[in-house]
Amino acid sequence: MIIIMEPGATPEEQQQVMARLEREGFKVHLSRGVERVIIGAIGDKTRLKAETLAAMPGVEKVVPVLHPYKLAGRDFHPEDTIVPVRDLLVGGRRVQVIAGPCAVESREQLLETAMAVREAGATMLRGGAFKPRSSPYTFQGLALKGLEYLAEAREVTGLPVVTEITDPSLIKEVAEVADVLQIGSRNMQNFALLQAVGRVQKPVLLKRGLSATIEEWLLAAEYILAEGNNKVILCERGIRTFETYTRNTLDLSAVPAVKHLSHLPILVDPSHGTGRRCMVAPMARAALAAGADGLLIEVHPNPQEALSDGPQSLTPKEFARLMEEIRPIITAVGREMGRLPV
Repeated sequence: MIIIMEPGATPEEQQQVMARLEREGFKVHLSRGVERVIIGAIGDKTRLKAETLAAMPGVEKVVPVLHPYKLAGRDFHPEDTIVPVRDLLVGGRRVQVIAGPCAVESREQLLETAMAVREAGATMLRGGAFKPRSSPYTFQGLALKGLEYLAEAREVTGLPVVTEITDPSLIKEVAEVADVLQIGSRNMQNFALLQAVGRVQKPVLLKRGLSATIEEWLLAAEYILAEGNNKVILCERGIRTFETYTRNTLDLSAVPAVKHLSHLPILVDPSHGTGRRCMVAPMARAALAAGADGLLIEVHPNPQEALSDGPQSLTPKEFARLMEEIRPIITAVGREMGRLPV
């Protein structure tokens, strides 16, 4: 349930309500809005009647929460969350573009790509050091050596690093390099991993599962939020349907749906969403028109030689063209292109 405090409620009255809830075994989450303070309470509601809380000084009303995702939903947190990533903000007015290779294949490949996407206007660098693949016989990434190359690329370009974490036992090593910990679609319901990244105070990019509903996706975010990490960024990357022309079916309706249901920022990955290079730019433009807070784009200097996801990777030249194409769309929807600090 949520307890909406009166506009003039004093800090002492807020503390009295929170203390009462905690005495009854509730987990308490405080959200300070522009006009009101909202106190979220998660626990056994039979232990404390709503009428009792409503009678306390400073309380305007008590509202039940019907959605199973309490912390990810707008009932507890009506205002949009903006996630800081070093000197950048994900969510809010500025649109961030994360770009780079699907997998870190070599030092030269990564540095060449990183410098190219930075020159074109990308604000973060993506690259997989650990690659969970459908087949055990395909390239699985460079592991710790890949993390070293990512750290060097950040040093050279100033781009914050986004990379995937696949195993709770590797969190220390990955978190030392990554500015954003990515949870891939195959791990969206790896609950032990979700809880582990929830205990690390690093931004988390949570991709939608291969066949996950929006509710299942938000419940996965709930696992991270419930551990105390409120820096969660969602990413729509397409879901599996009966269609075979594209790798996945990119569900752009998820963008306004998530904006309605949740306060968390949402990005779109048109590379995985389509699996076809020729469709990445059109779907990227559409994603921004639909209200996405940013894009996740795969870029490779030689896609035909890529060890992972070559058919959906843009060349640096194609990526630079896309960055020019999205600028007027970002302006048209009343936002600004993100940029690295000088």
